[in-house]
Amino acid sequence: MTNKEICDIIGLAAALEQSAEECFEFGHGLLKCARILRGENPTPAAFDETWKNVIEEYGDLLNSADVAGLKPDLKLMYEKRQRWIERLQETKKE
Repeated sequence: MTNKEICDIIGLAAALEQSAEECFEFGHGLLKCARILRGENPTPAAFDETWKNVIEEYGDLLNSADVAGLKPDLKLMYEKRQRWIERLQETKKE
């Protein structure tokens, strides 16, 4: 079944809602990983298991975003990465 067929069945609004839900779950997992790495706000979760869940949620996010027709702008991504690198280089000089 194609992305369009899936989207036609569930509707664009539902596809967008699912993407938002998956985005939230992905972000939550990343925050939990950061807590584990920092050790500042302890959690009983193990990093490896939490990271495995993050990878799963990332896949869910990409899948649902693809169904919703969300595509990255690679040129814009490159430009933003270049600005990020420039900021890091400036910080390194200081």
